[in-house]
Amino acid sequence: MNKNTFLHLSLSSLSEEIKLKEISPVEVVRELLARIEEINPVVNAFITVLQEQAVKEARQAEEEIMAGNYRGPLHGIPIGLKDLIYTKGIRTTMGSKIYQNYIPDRDATVVQKLKKAGAIMIGKCNTQEFAYGPTGDASYFGPARNPYNPSKMTGGSSSGSGAAVASGLCFGALGTDTGGSIRIPASATGIVGMKPTFGRISRAGVHPLGRTLDHVGPMTRSIRDNALLLGMLAGFDHGDPFSHNLGNEDFTRCIGESISGKVIGIPTSFYFDRVDEEVKDKVKKAIHVLEDLGAVIQDVEIPVLSKVSYAQLKTLQSEAYALHEELVLSRPQDYQAQVLERLKQSAKALGFEYVKAQEIRQEAREAFNTVFERIDVIAAPTVAILPPDIGQTEISIDGKTEQVRSALLRLTEPACVTGLPSLSVPCGFSVTGLPIGLQLIGRAFDEAQLYQVGAAFEEEASIATLKWKIEPVVHF
Repeated sequence: MNKNTFLHLSLSSLSEEIKLKEISPVEVVRELLARIEEINPVVNAFITVLQEQAVKEARQAEEEIMAGNYRGPLHGIPIGLKDLIYTKGIRTTMGSKIYQNYIPDRDATVVQKLKKAGAIMIGKCNTQEFAYGPTGDASYFGPARNPYNPSKMTGGSSSGSGAAVASGLCFGALGTDTGGSIRIPASATGIVGMKPTFGRISRAGVHPLGRTLDHVGPMTRSIRDNALLLGMLAGFDHGDPFSHNLGNEDFTRCIGESISGKVIGIPTSFYFDRVDEEVKDKVKKAIHVLEDLGAVIQDVEIPVLSKVSYAQLKTLQSEAYALHEELVLSRPQDYQAQVLERLKQSAKALGFEYVKAQEIRQEAREAFNTVFERIDVIAAPTVAILPPDIGQTEISIDGKTEQVRSALLRLTEPACVTGLPSLSVPCGFSVTGLPIGLQLIGRAFDEAQLYQVGAAFEEEASIATLKWKIEPVVHF
C-alpha cells in the first residue's frame, strides 16, 4: 500500500491494516513526519514534533506486533496531543512564552493510557495560550491555520489538534474543552470532536483553566475513530477529584444500528438564533437526513438557555483568575494581549456572581434532564458562524455586529455548563468551501447514543473523512 493510500485511512482502518501486518507502524510514522515537515509550516498545527521518539515508539510497536503481542486498536497509531497535556520529559508550553521551556516530570493520566495502548505520540499540538479563548489565533507560537483556507481561524482553543487531524498530520488528537474548545475547531476544520460527560475522562496532568468546566476529549476523522479513542481514554482516576467510576465501556457498540424511532429534539430558540444562514441551512438539511433515516423530529423548549452564557462567563472568569492571579501580577508582559485582556476582566468577577452562576448551572442541568425525559438527542449547529479571518474580532450576523469570541462560543457553552456530552459532526460546507458542524447533545454518560446518531448521519451523508466532498487546500 502506497503512502497516498494509507494517509487517507481512518484510524480504525489503519488499525486493522497494522493488526494484519499489512502496514508497518515505522512506515506510517516516517511518511507522517515527512508530511509534517512539508505541511506544518502552512498550518502551524504542531509546536513540538517528536521525531526521534516517534520512530523509536514505532519500531517498538512493530516488534511487539510481529511477535504476536498486539495491544489493541491504538497499537502503532500516531496521535497528537494538545500542548497543555503534560508529557514527562517533553516540552509542554501551554501556548505561552511563560512556559516555553517547561518540561513536566510526569505524564498526564490520558498519556499514560495512550502509552499503555501502544499509541505513538507524534507531537504536541498548538493551542490558544492557556486554552483561554475560542479563536485559536493567540498563541506565543503563532496562530494555527485552517487547512481549508489558511487565512481563516481553526477555532480554539484546541486549534492545532483540529488542524493536525484535518491536514492528515496524525490519525487522531486529544483536545480540551472548557466552553467549546474541542467542538469549535472540529466544526471549523471538518472533523469529529467529542466533549464527553464531565468526569468521563481524567484531567489529572492537564493544565487547568476552569476546574469545574474543563474536559478532555478525542478529535478524529470519523465517528468510529472517535468512539475507539474515547474507549481508551475513559475511566476512573483518583488523581481527578471529579472523575466518575463507571467501569469500562465499548462506545462503538451502537454504531451501525438503525436510528429509526430515535427522538431528536430541535430547540425552538437560542440554538438557531443569530446564526449564519449557510450554517442554519446545512444543519437543517442534516436534520432532514436524520428524519429520512427514521428519526422522529420534535421541537423542544429550554428557557434557561438565555442565562447560560452568564453562568459560563462568571464561572470561568472566577476559576481562571484564581489560577492565573500570581502570573498576571508578576509577568503580565509575557501574556498574549487578548488573553491578558480576558484575565484582567476576569479579575473583576465578584463572589456573589460566582454563586449565582452555580445556581443557574443547576437550573440548566434540571432543564436539560427534563427535556431528555421525552427525547433522545438534541441537534443544533455547533458554531453560529463560519470560520472568521485570523485576527478578526467582530462579525455581522443578521445585520447586527457581534464579537467573534461570543459568536464562536455561544452554542457550545451550554454543554460545558451542564457537563453533558456533546459531539460535533461535519455536515457540509459553505459556498466558499469552509466546513460546518452539526452538534449532537445527549444525556449524561450517553456518549454511545450520540455516536450511533452521528454515525448514521455520517454514512448517509457521505461526509466521512474517507470521502471528502471538498478537499482541504492542504491536499493529502
